Formats: sequence, structure tokens, C-alpha cells
Amino acid sequence: MKLAFSGTLAIALMSSTALAQDADPQEGENVIIVLGEGLPDTPAAPAYSTVEIDREQIVSTGSGRLDDVLLNVAGFQQFRRSDSRSSNPTTQGVTLRALGGNATTRALVTLDGVPLTDPFFGYVPFNAVAPERLNRVQVTRGGGTGPFGAGALAGTIALESADAATLGLFSAQALVNDRAETQLSATVAPEVGEGYAVVSGRWDRGKGFFTTPEDQRVPATARAKFDSWSVSGRLVQPIGEDLELQVRGLAYDDARTLRFDGQDSTNEGQDISARLVSRGPWQVDVLGYAQWRNFTNIVISSSSFNPVLDQRDTPSTGLGGKIEVRPPVGEANTLRLGVDYRRSDGNLEEVNAFSGPRFAGGVNSMLGFFAENDFELGALTLTGGVRVDRSAIRDGYFETRADGRNNFDDREDWYFSWRAGALLQATDTLRLRGAAYTGLRQPTLNELYRPYQIFPVTYLANENLELERLEGYEIGIDWLPVRGAKFSLTAFDNEVENAVANVTIGNNLNQRRNLDAIEAQGIEASAEYQTGAFSLIGTLALTDAEVRGSGFADPLDGLRPAQSPDWAASLSASWRPVEGALFAATLRYVADQFEDDLETDVLPSATTIDLFAQYPLIERLSVTGRVENLLDEEIVTLNRGGTLDLGVPQTFWIGLRYGF
Repeated sequence: MKLAFSGTLAIALMSSTALAQDADPQEGENVIIVLGEGLPDTPAAPAYSTVEIDREQIVSTGSGRLDDVLLNVAGFQQFRRSDSRSSNPTTQGVTLRALGGNATTRALVTLDGVPLTDPFFGYVPFNAVAPERLNRVQVTRGGGTGPFGAGALAGTIALESADAATLGLFSAQALVNDRAETQLSATVAPEVGEGYAVVSGRWDRGKGFFTTPEDQRVPATARAKFDSWSVSGRLVQPIGEDLELQVRGLAYDDARTLRFDGQDSTNEGQDISARLVSRGPWQVDVLGYAQWRNFTNIVISSSSFNPVLDQRDTPSTGLGGKIEVRPPVGEANTLRLGVDYRRSDGNLEEVNAFSGPRFAGGVNSMLGFFAENDFELGALTLTGGVRVDRSAIRDGYFETRADGRNNFDDREDWYFSWRAGALLQATDTLRLRGAAYTGLRQPTLNELYRPYQIFPVTYLANENLELERLEGYEIGIDWLPVRGAKFSLTAFDNEVENAVANVTIGNNLNQRRNLDAIEAQGIEASAEYQTGAFSLIGTLALTDAEVRGSGFADPLDGLRPAQSPDWAASLSASWRPVEGALFAATLRYVADQFEDDLETDVLPSATTIDLFAQYPLIERLSVTGRVENLLDEEIVTLNRGGTLDLGVPQTFWIGLRYGF
């Protein structure tokens, strides 16, 4: 399969080069091309519920971290409320629309078109991507898989890098907080030939805060210490009149301590990718990537405070790519044809204090073919697309000293999915939209083969998990009543069949199992207003989510999925009094949610306020101040029988920025 895909990729590269060389621009056209991007959004893209986060929002959060940026979209959630300094990396799975979760990502997260999620676990390595490197984040909720690839079950989160013009030749920042923690980053973006290069690095370190409430601390209790760095390089170069090459490299390392001394985890990665974009009459986007990741973790007993599990090595590899062609089929049509491929393989090596060494792993792959067309009929735009995916789950095994090696049966099958939408420009200020879709997600190697412990609870894997399937529809309106103002409202109904969840099957014993379904109906709203130097942006998500279960899951029927709040909201205000100055405040609310599937332990609601200030000193140098959790709200991130973990407390930052 790898050889076949590589051959297809090479043929497409050569074909797109020839197409671009043969293409002649039409006379009189005045097209502005921004280097470093993919193909433009299609005319019907707004038919789906979409929120965009611009660069000003991206670089002005209270924490300066990517996961904090994404919280500006109400309905975005990680498996836990902890941020990417104080959580175990494997809990950084993200979802949208309160569709529940088991620490695996149900939304497709991409960086310049490349899937970012870990090949073994499915979590998002947020610390690998410094927000200051980005220009835009586009969050599409729902929408099925379409041309994005299998895995976009709850939607897509597309991260787009900033170009050299946006970044400037040199930019840097250095900040320190009231716990003496530091954030250091620098970016160089020179012009190279007809294009540009970007080299960027970031280092975050600190002793962390106590995630354990004061009345539950013991001598073994530790702060959430963290030490992470990432380095990225990107080269963007035109190689023809309508042809552009983009090459990217990324390396990162992230070490954390959670709750107890010695309960340490690390995650590291190295990614490379190449993208060829042809913007001639035959538009082509060819993308290929490779990823190498690893994770280690030590678990400390909450009773003896000794190591009981050493997950010493979890190497994994992700390979994949995408070929999309948009042939010239007339001004009223935008046709997309393509193929994409993803392959994940990984192995687990660990030592359990009770059962000794354990080994597990396997190989997953998805090969998909898609076609989609947008029809522009005056004020009405219609869109429809189909996908066919070949899912393969192979070479799965689990090995222990007592039971030896168990090799699991290989599984392969074809899956069909589709999506369709309509967009009507009813008036100059009112737009109506609607969409229906299906989608699918393959279980990760982690869900299939890796058991784990969060003492005293043991979580078992399940090699028999089926693919998750989504069916949904939505209707919405976009209203622009006056200049600078926009209001959007979306009502949706989504159902995830075979939803994978951690299901209680005994005392302190859970297993990943397929539920009958998770149903979610709700309303999403957003509002923007800008006048002069002032802007206001708000988002709201109200969701009624329930589990549908029978048989083993009958006790869960009608309950709210674990880790799913029924509503969340975010409101940000910013003021730019003079050039280079920015003052911003963000208010966020998340309703209560349940820790577990049986609704035993509650995570109370939380309201937080973050502040940001930047004021120019000389030339491009500015002083910067930030505040996280201004009111020092207690944010409960884990509640297991009254044993709590807490989120970030009140934190003050001060520093300097150059070139922002």
C-alpha cells in the first residue's frame, strides 16, 4: 500500500507541474495570491457552521497557549479541563458539540492541511504549535468528513501558518509569571528567492502549580512541573507561474509532572511534510507527510505513593497524504476530486508492578476517495459530496508474561459517507444555510490495545471496537445588520452510532466499549461587532446530549455523556487605542459536567476572566502583561470519589515583545 500510494503521489506531482506550466492566465485578471496557503475555500464552505479566529485573537490570550486560543469557540472541549501544562498529554483529545469523549480526538485537527493528532493515541500535541506562528484558525462544527478525510466526526479545526509578511523579518517575546515560570520564543522569516522561509522556536518551563487542593495534599504531592520546547521550519517557494512548493519540518519535546513526585510523562515528535499547490485553471493540491512520535508515562499509586506502572516506550509512526484536483468545469461549478491516505502504526512497552512486562500494538490505515461539487445558481449555492473509505485494522496484539502473546484478527471493510448543503443569499444582509452529513472515525491503537490506570481505577482496552458513525443535519442564519456587525445562529442534530466510551463494568474497572449512540441536539450562536478601535466577539453553545444504550449499556441510557457540559460561552472584548497597542479581556463559562459515565462525580461549573495588554515602547518593542483566571476561580478538572484535581489558578505575566 505504501509503495502504491507513493507512486500515485509522484505521478500527481508531475501531472500538476505540467498542468501549471500549460496554464495561461486570463487577460485582465487581477488575482492576489498569498504564498503559503492551500487552495481557497469553495463557494459553499459557509453552508456549514464555521467560526474563524483571527491573528489578533490568537496572539492575545491570557496564557499564550494554543488550547487557550481554541476555547474562544464555545463547544470546543478537551477530555479534561486541564490546560496543556498540567494535564497528562493523552487526555488532550478534542471534540465539538458535546459529543462526549474518552480522551481521543473526534474532530480532525490539521496544521496547513496535515493531521496533527498523535498516530497512536489520537491526542493533539498542543505544545508543538506556538500560537504566534499562526495566522488563522478555522473551526467547522459538524459537516461530516467530506474532502477532509475520515476522522472529522465532530468537525474540523484547521490551523493556518502566518506568512513572512505577517510575521516580519524578526519577532520575539520573553515573559515571566509570578511563579517564575517563563515563555521564550523567536521567529525569523526572511525572503528566499521569490518566496520565503520561516524558522521558529519556543521554550516554556516552570515549577507549575499544585493541582491538588490544599486539604488533600500529602508529602508525595507535587506541583505540575513542565518543560517543553518546539522548533519548526517552513520553506515556501514558487516553482512555476501558478505552482508553489511548501516544505515543513517540526520537532518538539514536552515533559510534565502530574499530582505526585515521580509521576512524570513525556511526549516528543518529529514531523515532515511537503505540499505542492497549483493555482492554474486545473487547481491541484498534493500533500504528503510523515510523523514519528513517542510517549512515556509513570503512574504512582495514590495509596502507597510508589511507582506501579512504567510506560517506558510508545513509539508510533504516521504516514499519509492527499491529492485533490479541481478541474475547470465552468464558472458556476467547483468540482473537487481526490484521494487521501492515513496509516498509523505503534507499539507499547510497559512494566506493570503486578503483572510484569506488557506489550501491545498494531497498524491502522484508511484509504479514501472523494468527490464534491458546488453549484452556484445566482443567490443560491448548492453543494454535495460523497466518500468511500477502506478501513484496515491489522497486526493487533497484546502480550503479557503470564498469558503470552495474543494476536487479534485483521479487519477490513469499505464505508460510504456523504454530505450536502445549501446556501441562500436571501438579502444583502441575510444568508440562510442548511446541511446534512454522515461521517466516520476509526478507533485508535490506544483504544484498541492499550490498558491504563488512574488509580484506583483500571481502564481496559478493547480490540473488537467498531468504527464510530455520525449522522447529522443543521440549519442556520448569518445576519449582517450594520457595518462591522455579524450574528450567526445554528441549530443542529447529531448522532454518533457506536460511540466509543469508557464504560464501568465493575468496581474500579472500566473498559472502552461501543455504545448504541450518543445523541446531541443544540444551538450555536456567535456575534461580532467592530467599530473603530473597539471590537467584541462572543460565542455560545447550548447542547442537550444523551447516551442511547442497551444490553451492557442499559444503565447509561438517557444519561449525559461523560465530560460533556450542556452549555458553554465565551466573550472577548478588545481595544486598540494607538498603533501597536492592544487591551483585551475574555470571559468564559462552562457548565457543570460529569466525570464518569454513571453521573456519579460532578465537575462544577466554572467562570473565568483572562486579561491581556500590550503597549509600544520604542519602534517595534512593546511591553506585555497577561492575567490568567483573574478572580482565582476554582476550576475542578478531575473528581473521582471526591479526590480532586484543579486547573490553573490566578496567574500574572509580564514581559517584552518585539515585532508583534
